[in-house]
Amino acid sequence: GLLTRFQTPTLTVRTLSSSKSFSQNIPSCLWKLGRLNHVAIAVPDLEKAQSLYKDVLGAQVSETVALPEHGVYTVFVELGNTKLELLHPLGEKSPIAGFLQKNKTGGMHHICIEVDDIKAAMTELKEKKIRILSEEPKIGAHGKPVIFLHPKDCHGVLVELEEA
Repeated sequence: GLLTRFQTPTLTVRTLSSSKSFSQNIPSCLWKLGRLNHVAIAVPDLEKAQSLYKDVLGAQVSETVALPEHGVYTVFVELGNTKLELLHPLGEKSPIAGFLQKNKTGGMHHICIEVDDIKAAMTELKEKKIRILSEEPKIGAHGKPVIFLHPKDCHGVLVELEEA
């Protein structure tokens, strides 16, 4: 009994101090990864999806916005600490149309993480052999520059980076 009580705090202190030294070994970058901006969900029926979040779950839901340059309609669901982005195809060449052909009921499409300097991020990620799906950033749904990272280089997840 008594020996166990003295050992537990010592182990906790060692765990904390080792995690502190781990964080000091992270290489510095010219850009910083920020907060999760949103999780994007492709939906086959935008009105039904909007109704679920607004009428059933009581969330604040934006108006539908068309983004022809991205081939999507978007709706944002406010969650306090982040957002959900509901995506629906706009036009036959929409990347969301292709996604929904493979996933008839919809599903998670991508995650969006903020960065403080998108150009610096692009340069460094290219050096690290992470494929970027466009040569230059495009203006995203929030009016800010965005890029997408190839899912095969991100463990199967399509990652959008948005300049904060």
